[in-house]
Amino acid sequence: MAVDIINPATGNLVATYEEYDDARVEETIQATHRAQLAWKRSSFAHRSGLMARAGEVLRSRKEALARLMAEEMGKPLAQGRAEIEKSASVCDYYSKTAETHLAQEVIPTEASKSYVTFNPLGVVLAVMPWNFPHWQVFRFAAPGLMAGNGGLLKHASNVTGSALAIEQVFLDAGFPEHLFSTLILGNVRVKAVIEHPLVAAVTLTGSTPAGQKVASAAGGVLKKCVLELGGSDAYLVLEDADVKEAAETCAASRMINGGQSCIAAKRFIVHQNVVREFEQYFVEAMKRFRMGDPMDEHTTLGPMARLDLRDGLHDQVQRSVNQGARLLLGGEVPPGPGAYYPATVLTDVRKGMATYAEETFGPVASILPVASEEEAIAVANDSEFGLGSAVFSRDVARAERIASEMLEAGCSFVNSFVRSDPRLPFGGVKMSGFGRELADYGIKEFVNIKTVYVR
Repeated sequence: MAVDIINPATGNLVATYEEYDDARVEETIQATHRAQLAWKRSSFAHRSGLMARAGEVLRSRKEALARLMAEEMGKPLAQGRAEIEKSASVCDYYSKTAETHLAQEVIPTEASKSYVTFNPLGVVLAVMPWNFPHWQVFRFAAPGLMAGNGGLLKHASNVTGSALAIEQVFLDAGFPEHLFSTLILGNVRVKAVIEHPLVAAVTLTGSTPAGQKVASAAGGVLKKCVLELGGSDAYLVLEDADVKEAAETCAASRMINGGQSCIAAKRFIVHQNVVREFEQYFVEAMKRFRMGDPMDEHTTLGPMARLDLRDGLHDQVQRSVNQGARLLLGGEVPPGPGAYYPATVLTDVRKGMATYAEETFGPVASILPVASEEEAIAVANDSEFGLGSAVFSRDVARAERIASEMLEAGCSFVNSFVRSDPRLPFGGVKMSGFGRELADYGIKEFVNIKTVYVR
């Protein structure tokens, strides 16, 4: 079956790839397994040198890889370059820290010697999304390979070129052939790969329905999985916040990757005493995002990745307006080709409206007025998702208490917007998934935590 890559800015065909048939999938899995058996015996020093080199290769290809992302999924060039830099940074991080993260832990007992080791599991399948075609992959691959695992990448079909480019980065950095391999295949064939006896575990970043399917398949064969799923991040703006600064930070977070990010802010829960002031500053900030060709250096809002995603987002906006939300900005599909959608702001969003409960994966912001801190916390937690969250207040101790103790999320930021960092664990709770990526916790997800006891 052919996989056509369509430029979301123009509707033109970028490239066509052929799906791997069953024989090639089997051959690829076997080859990655053989490469991993040798790789797991390599030293941390050897792995570290290659991973650092992968970061160098990424940086040397920054321009070409950014242009490829612009063509395949509409990311503006400046954002694409930043994504490549961040991907290189996670290579840098684990090249320097993996040996420390995975060092034996001595635990005194009555034995003459007792300790914990961290051994690789084997071949790990990564099912990755299109919105950050490189970063999502490298934040799995850098710790996974440094831990001694092999990697199979099933990327989103519309970024197949990026998937193959990532495989080439590892090859050109000097990693063993087949240690990290791309599988070009449709979603319906993923279950068979998960069930393959030479695949040890699976990680997925994507939608909640996709995560449920992967978790079910992995559970059926008792294989470890890590799921980083959807989010509807709540940002609380309290009555004592610096409203202008909060509004500008919130707008920047909402528009990360054109709003197509699991950790982009989506619900702005604002105290009623400052909500109209917040609306004014927020709309001004959202108006500054310039929609246009992702190849144009001045563009800050490119097209959405696909027309069907754009149309689904517009339907959410229309349903919310019909249910009583007020439209402050945007909300209209622009004429002409491409999957474009403008920066859009809805206010007076209430429970029962589409944009109150559903994840809005695009440049649409929902403002939810509340009367108290207690109501703000209750509204924030009134969601099936639990990925990121933030609190804005001049009383930092108050905001920190809410962030650390009250909000049901995998990460909570104070007076700042949510972002992932190689030094900090990343992941969610509730329908946003389970397990962690990055930092010490992430590299230990796909290892055998083994107790060794010597009498």
